Amino acid sequence: MRQEGFRLLQVWVPDTSAPGFAAEARRQAELVARAAAAEDTMDWVEAVAAPWDE
Repeated sequence: MRQEGFRLLQVWVPDTSAPGFAAEARRQAELVARAAAAEDTMDWVEAVAAPWDE
């Protein structure tokens, strides 16, 4: 792959099988859903996000 211009990248991600992961993910999702500015925030994220498919 290096010959094709790629390099190895390692990324640490949350362990979805860890105890408490689902509960914490649910808690955070509920906070976002209840946020008064959630829609405005998502509009901003979509406006500044680089298109991944172009």
